Amino acid sequence: MDRDAFAEAVTWTARALPARHAVPVLAGMRMELSEDGSALRLSGFDYEVSTRSSVEVLSEEGGAVLVPGRLLAEIVTNLPSGSVRIETDGPKVRIEGGAARFTLITMPLEDYPELPGMPDAVGSVASDAFGAAVRQVTPAASRDDTLPMLTGAYLDLTGDTLKVAATDRYRIAVRELRWRPLDPGIDTSALVPARTLANTVKGLIGRSHVDIALSPGEAAEGEGLSPGEGMIGFANGDRRTTTRLIDSDFVKYETWFPTEFSSRAEVPVTSLVEAVKRVALVADRNTPLRLAFTEGEVVLEAGSGEDAQAMEAIPVSFEGDPIRLSFRPDYLIDGLAGVESATAHLNFTRPTKPAVFTDVPEKEGEKPVFRYLVQPLRAV
Repeated sequence: MDRDAFAEAVTWTARALPARHAVPVLAGMRMELSEDGSALRLSGFDYEVSTRSSVEVLSEEGGAVLVPGRLLAEIVTNLPSGSVRIETDGPKVRIEGGAARFTLITMPLEDYPELPGMPDAVGSVASDAFGAAVRQVTPAASRDDTLPMLTGAYLDLTGDTLKVAATDRYRIAVRELRWRPLDPGIDTSALVPARTLANTVKGLIGRSHVDIALSPGEAAEGEGLSPGEGMIGFANGDRRTTTRLIDSDFVKYETWFPTEFSSRAEVPVTSLVEAVKRVALVADRNTPLRLAFTEGEVVLEAGSGEDAQAMEAIPVSFEGDPIRLSFRPDYLIDGLAGVESATAHLNFTRPTKPAVFTDVPEKEGEKPVFRYLVQPLRAV
């Protein structure tokens, strides 16, 4: 097989594999030749997430084998360009690429669980737009597993509109995009583990589409899920991902967004991000970065007293009452990174109330495509 195609498929499939697991066999990647011998099918499964991909091959005989998945990915990505040859010899698998030779010990294939099937398709979305939406929103999801609801990305599927939202209680990101539902009257939702969704879009094929499949509460026994558990699937080209849904209601996030603002700023994204990174060099992780908006400029400050200090001013377009706020630097950078235009629109109410970042100006009766709400740390 071609080394580059093989490496891409293996690396994508390995994203779902755990680094450590109480059941060692789940760290394995299954490799199986198709019936006609033209493709090598790769799969991984940890009872929560399944991944499948394939690569074109020239084969001499059929078979299947289970090998350590992450180690396989590391080996293949470091092989020289050209062709790769794989053959089995009893409990061993030999991998050859150029002058490099590797031997892996196989894992017990008979102990490997059966992967769940794909749920029923509900529609499709452009891969580029979906990937961008997930990358904009998932940084706002919580990493605290003690609150599973907040570790998810919420997909709201209503008519031909798909919304992706995530929050960790201190900020919330929302992206709206168009998609093509099979049922124009669809009105459903799914809470997907944000980390899994972010990994899924990393390998999307550009200028293609992603089929979304959903079975909320309808998974059957024998599919690796218990009855009543929901599952979502994403298909893109020859790649498939399924994951369990988070069984929880999502927050009523729309009520968090202010409807009126006392001041607004239009800022150059690149200049502000670079300034935040520079000034934050003197700030600890949880130390606030202070921003003072006045007509024509914003002044960024960090540090105080006997500590290291930094200050920088950049020109902005500002209207309304002058305002001073404090934010976590990483929260600021995540919000600005989600804005795809050259300028970001920052909307404020009071120093203690949430600020809202958007890609276009807020207009009455219209919501911007991307919105990012962030709570200031304290009044200054």
